[in-house]
Amino acid sequence: MQQPFRILRFAGVAAMVAIYALLMHYVNASGQATTLGAALALVPLFLIGVALLLRAESRISGLFLLAAVVTLAWWNWSLIKQHTGLIFWLQDMGLLLALFVTFARTLAAGRKPLCVSFAEAIHGGQLPSAHAHYAKQVTVAWVVFFALMALTSTLLFFFMPLVVWSFFVNFLTLPLVALMFIVEYFVRHQVLPDAPQANILAAVKAYKNMSGLKH
Repeated sequence: MQQPFRILRFAGVAAMVAIYALLMHYVNASGQATTLGAALALVPLFLIGVALLLRAESRISGLFLLAAVVTLAWWNWSLIKQHTGLIFWLQDMGLLLALFVTFARTLAAGRKPLCVSFAEAIHGGQLPSAHAHYAKQVTVAWVVFFALMALTSTLLFFFMPLVVWSFFVNFLTLPLVALMFIVEYFVRHQVLPDAPQANILAAVKAYKNMSGLKH
């Protein structure tokens, strides 16, 4: 029962993400200030607030964020409707920069690169030196990837029609992330042919265990 439930949950989340992307692109392509656009602009903040509220250690933060979202919507609804594109871009940049910082800070002297930590969690122990060096380079690759994604998003938003930026963010970002995983998988097979191989699901499980999110 647990496995089918997980599959259904994943499918539900994927469907909601796809619907949100389609609606967001529709709003951006229309070029009109709409109530739908304003609502979509606030959805991510609302969901973050709900997620925080559901965790005992962050309920106060969740309450403050939800209160801020409601207050913002109440006092500045017309302003939000007029600038939904900018809000969408800020949210996209916030996510990309958060990912960039998450990977980049682990490359500082004296810290363990994030992909080394992932690999150790997957394989259950310290890595051989060659594998650890490779995992560090993978961390660098993800830092460069997120930096390029943030730069591309910014250039498209400010120098191209909004619909072009929207297409990139809503329909190319996730495929590009998936392509990074695929390319890394094949490169790893070439660089470390004798090392134990792991798939994306193992990496996700390792991340959840490291983050204390295991259910």
